[in-house]
Parts: sequence; structure tokens; C-alpha cells
Amino acid sequence: MAHHDPIHLIAPRAGLAQLNERSRDIFRQIVESYLATGEPVGSRNISRLIAMPLSPASVRNVMADLEQLGLIYAPHTSAGRLPTELGLRFFVDALMQVGDLNEAERQSIQSQLTSVGEAHSVEAALDQALTRLSGLTRAAAVVLTPKSNARLKHIEFVRLEPEKALVILVGEDGQVENRVLTLPPGVPSSAITEAGNFLNARIRGRTLAEARLELETALAEARAELDQLAQKVISAGIASWSGGENEDRQLIVRGHANLLEDLHALEDLERVRLLFDDLETKRGVIDLLGRAETAEGVRIFIGSENKLFSLSGSSTIISPYRDAAGHIVGVLGVIGPTRLNYARVIPTVDYAARIVSRLLGG
Repeated sequence: MAHHDPIHLIAPRAGLAQLNERSRDIFRQIVESYLATGEPVGSRNISRLIAMPLSPASVRNVMADLEQLGLIYAPHTSAGRLPTELGLRFFVDALMQVGDLNEAERQSIQSQLTSVGEAHSVEAALDQALTRLSGLTRAAAVVLTPKSNARLKHIEFVRLEPEKALVILVGEDGQVENRVLTLPPGVPSSAITEAGNFLNARIRGRTLAEARLELETALAEARAELDQLAQKVISAGIASWSGGENEDRQLIVRGHANLLEDLHALEDLERVRLLFDDLETKRGVIDLLGRAETAEGVRIFIGSENKLFSLSGSSTIISPYRDAAGHIVGVLGVIGPTRLNYARVIPTVDYAARIVSRLLGG
């Protein structure tokens, strides 16, 4: 039998999305079988599953071409095929039908997340939301959020050393956060008091992010009225709150146990162990999730598209959520094996992010 030239699978000068119907059908069966079972699928099984009548030999020809295109591969000691990461990306982008959630599913998610609104703090609300999202998707759920997004009530400076002061931030919800501030040389106590009065007149009812913007504008307008050293104290405070944004974030992960379900082989166990190690290295996860904060809607990272999880071969599906002013304040989503049920998880994460935004006033 003549060799099938893989170029005939694709229309001239067209992309992978132009695979012919037969090739698409076979490829879709390979991917859907993998997503359902995690196991390689062979030509004999595919020939029974596809709509058009094809012999196992004809299926093998198409599979060979799909393999040359880098969409599928044969794992060791197996006659069956699995999708590559490129194949999964192509499937998600070009072939998968991401339907919207039906009314029953929306009601289920909404009822599961409604109690989140009764939580006493933003952190407690997000913790509850993650626990429920993890249960809905059977994956580990993650959220990246400001350490304290509470609205401020009061600020106080306590001098520790000639050039160091403790800044006490009190939130309207009762949360207290302490930070050590480096003072400019030669600052008298009167300048610290003046700086505190200036700040307290302007921060009440604002989040730290909102206060930063307000203070930068107010400081520029009030330079003539303020003592120069008080200006320096305020500027030093704004700089410390603006710097090191990653340190101002916290990562919450729930549902690790879901990743231990449905393991098929020792390789799966090793993959999950590597993923647990990645999740423990929170800095990398924070950087990854931070990349989605400027995006609209759901972002999907498959396997090595995201260097952090390349060894464990994991996928991340994340979506930003917003505050009452409509500003993106964090990211939530799920991390799991590359054989996540993308068609279900993507709309679930999207809807959960919208519900959390609504409950947090966004």
C-alpha cells in the first residue's frame, strides 16, 4: 500500500484546523479516549468508534500521518496512540466544543458558592469557594489574591529605631497588618505624626491599592503644605507598599487529594508527586497565575507551555475575578493532569470566577 503523505491531510497553505473530516474524526476519538481513560487507543478500537466505515489498516495510515504532524505519539510498549501536548492544544483550540453550562449546572455552582458570601473575610470566602470549585472539577483548585484586600480604617506609625518605624494598618473588617518601614535620616517625631495625620485623612474606606493611587496624587498636590521630612515618610510608605508585589500576594490551594484519584501507573504517581512539589514552590505558581491577571476571560496552559509544570505534565485553567470597582484583584482556577475534562472545566472556572466577583461586590 502506498504511503500516505501527511500533507494531504491539510488543505494547501492552511493550518492544522484544516484537517480533513476523516482525520479530525480519528484524532478526536484518540483525544476523547485519552481524556476519559488515560489509556492509549489502537486502530482496531478506533475503527469501531468512528462514524465512517474504515478498516484498522486505513486508520493506522491516518494515525501515522497524525503522528508525523506531531499531534499524537506511541508510548513505549504500546500499539495504541496518545495525544501530544501540541495535539491537546490543537484539540482545545480548534476541535473542542466548549458549551455553556446548562441551567441545572449553573444553579448547582451558584448554590455551592452562595455560602461564600456569608464568610467573615475575603480570605475565608475564597477558601470556601476553592473547596467547592475543587469538588466540582475533581482537580486541585487555586487562587492568587492580595494578602489583604480589606478596606483600611486607620494607620499608625510606631518608631522602633532612629531610621525604622513599625507601620500598623487596621482594616474595616478588624484585620491588622504590621510592616517595618525604613525612615529617611533625621526624621523627627513631629514629621511622623504629620505623615500619620495626612494618611489617615485620605485612606479610610480604601483598599491598599486604591490608597496608593490616591496618596500619590494627594502628595503631589500638597507638597507646599507638608513638611519636607513628612513628605519623605509618606513617599517611603507608598514605595514600600508599591514594591515587591509578589510578596503582597498569597496563594491558597485546596483539593490536593483529588489529584491522587484515578492513577493508572507508577508514572502517574510520580507525575502527581512532582506536581505537589511544584505547588509547594509557591513563588513559581504565583508568577504563573500573575500572568493571567491582565487577561480577559479564561486562560489555559497545557503541560510544558507552562515551564513550571512541564515535568509533571499538568494543565492549568484560570480566570481573573474582580472587586466592586471592576478591577481585577486576583485569579482563581484549577490545576490537574493534562487529561482534565476541558469542555466541562473551562466553563465551570469561568462561571465560578464570575460568581466570586459578584459575591465580592464586583
